[in-house]
Amino acid sequence: MGKTTRAVGLAVRAAGAGLRVDFVQFMKSGDSGETAVFESLPNLRYFCPGKHPFILSRGPDAVHFEHAGLAFSHAMDVIASGTDLLVCDEILNTTIFKLLEKEQILDIMAGCRGKIELVMTGRAGLPEIIDAADYVTEFVQRKHPYYTGARARKGIEY
Repeated sequence: MGKTTRAVGLAVRAAGAGLRVDFVQFMKSGDSGETAVFESLPNLRYFCPGKHPFILSRGPDAVHFEHAGLAFSHAMDVIASGTDLLVCDEILNTTIFKLLEKEQILDIMAGCRGKIELVMTGRAGLPEIIDAADYVTEFVQRKHPYYTGARARKGIEY
């Protein structure tokens, strides 16, 4: 079970308890299985800037920068308007590809501190982000079928 899966569980639990939840996807294209569940939850607002291709080995394209920028702007709007829980799905991965600057992530953290629960998922959290966080949990992948040639499966990996 991955980091995003655990964040989805927390979002569903919080929405079910009556909390206002905002779930913002920074790297995905809006076609993963959890989006159908989000539509049925009255307290959960879901935002994905739109479809884009997977980032290939040559690096990100302009559409990836635009996607991350729109997700960032939306997250900042959510902070300004208020929510109980903000999930920034795969936001940490944006720094791997230099789609967002660490200062932007720190701005989100500062905006939430003391008033909004913030969950950020992804890999390779930068030391400054880890230092600024209240909680840090690291999930370690020991094995995955992808590395033996298996393709991603709808409802399992996405």
